[in-house]
Amino acid sequence: MAIFPRIFGHEASGIVESVGEGVTEFVKGDHVLTVFTGECKTCKHCESKKSNMCQVLGLERRGVMHSDQGTRFSVKGKPVYHYCAVSSFSEYTVVHSGCAVKVSQQAPLEKICLLSCGVAAGLGAAWNVADISKGSIVVIFGLGTVGLAVAQGAKLRGASQIIGVDINPEKYEKVAAKCFGVTDFLNPNEYNEPIQQVIKRISGGGADYSFECIGNTGMVTTALQSCCDGWGLTVTLGVPKTNPEIASHYSAFLSGKTLKGSLFGGWKPKSDLPSLVNKYMNREIQVDEFITHNLPFEDINKAFTLMREGKCLRCVIHMPN
Repeated sequence: MAIFPRIFGHEASGIVESVGEGVTEFVKGDHVLTVFTGECKTCKHCESKKSNMCQVLGLERRGVMHSDQGTRFSVKGKPVYHYCAVSSFSEYTVVHSGCAVKVSQQAPLEKICLLSCGVAAGLGAAWNVADISKGSIVVIFGLGTVGLAVAQGAKLRGASQIIGVDINPEKYEKVAAKCFGVTDFLNPNEYNEPIQQVIKRISGGGADYSFECIGNTGMVTTALQSCCDGWGLTVTLGVPKTNPEIASHYSAFLSGKTLKGSLFGGWKPKSDLPSLVNKYMNREIQVDEFITHNLPFEDINKAFTLMREGKCLRCVIHMPN
């Protein structure tokens, strides 16, 4: 359901301006990452090591606050709705304390903002969800920020072959191989055979792990078919805009393949993100290289144009001081 008017934006960092009644873990001036899925630390999922979902502060799709189902934005007395409990395309926003993560004040906010969604999601899919092993073969469908973060995670785990699949050749020429470890680049438009057949041929029978980072349910089937029999694992990260149902032949599963979903790379946001920020500060992971543009808020429409044209990875939007 379309909910308008609303303030978009879900991947962000900022400085606490004030705290509400009963909030004790933050004070004015704290540096935080905002997260689209929170962590209450007391529900069944938060207490389990098997899940990073939260029954209290999970995905919010109705454009309101988790606490009272109301909004904190208005124009001339009329409500303006939230987005993913964050609404970061605003100079000031209001988030539930469970959807904010306190981080080191030494970490540059204009860089680590990427860890509040895309980069963290890709790294976590590689490490937490797939648990990529050394010497394995990995194929990634979609070389945006999430897909390239998966590639970085695979490289750091010692994967022997990282195959990137994308229809935009600039993704490989500009960033994929040089920065993030992609060893082979495939553009499906350049082949007269199904891309899964190409992948099976160059990988010697199929990848150990495949990742769907596009948001196209049809590609989930292709990713499954690109995996090897016996132990091939496909992880789907993309969020489809249409056709949300996944269809696949039962033989893929009879042959021992597995399909797994991933939300935010399996990270528990409040418990895990500070350590991920520390990894960045210790130069154990790359984040800066994902930022292709820095633009003032007044040029946000230019950022959307760059995104639609496939000419950027991440545009960081800077609010006026």
